[in-house]
Amino acid sequence: MKDTAKIVAKKLLEINAIKLNVETPFTWASGWKSPIYCDNRLALSYPEIRTYIKNQLSETIKSSFPDVEAIAGVATAGIPQGALVADALNIPFIYVRSKPKGHGMENLIEGKITPGQKTVVIEDLVSTGGSSLKAVEALKSNEFLVLGMVSIFTYGFPVAQENFTSSNVKLISLSDYNELIDEALNLNYVTQEQVVSLKKWRENPSEWSA
Repeated sequence: MKDTAKIVAKKLLEINAIKLNVETPFTWASGWKSPIYCDNRLALSYPEIRTYIKNQLSETIKSSFPDVEAIAGVATAGIPQGALVADALNIPFIYVRSKPKGHGMENLIEGKITPGQKTVVIEDLVSTGGSSLKAVEALKSNEFLVLGMVSIFTYGFPVAQENFTSSNVKLISLSDYNELIDEALNLNYVTQEQVVSLKKWRENPSEWSA
């Protein structure tokens, strides 16, 4: 996984799916000032990178969750990734909305609901884990057996680790923040001085300032 983490980080940096800016930070919806912005959906526009990520997600699932019977994508960014993986593994695909649809059947989960089905959840990015675990709870409420979650990238916040542990959900990510920063330094995307600030942000993002 170490080699995979490095390669994924490099590819995401190369296509600007992950942007780093210590001097002019981004503002998240939470109000946090952040030196990093991540949009892994850009990888879908690059066939070679899209295929590499699909293959790595698929291999991770086969090795870590060999009993998997279905893939569930988390709306919205986890939907295309999940569909690609489900197709590669030749198993059913469903996806979980952030909230029930406001008309028709008002579904929260789209696709065939099969109680007891062993399911792996696909997420493109894990920050605090809140929305990801909400999707897991929705699946469990509909009697799916959730084996775990696989994501493309995680910031590795301590609060996320605590949330996944307390929810008893195994999380595996192809790449993470530490690997990203190391690779960004190796590729001269950032300086050693900027790395110090980037690491401080991860330690306490709500209080960090540029």
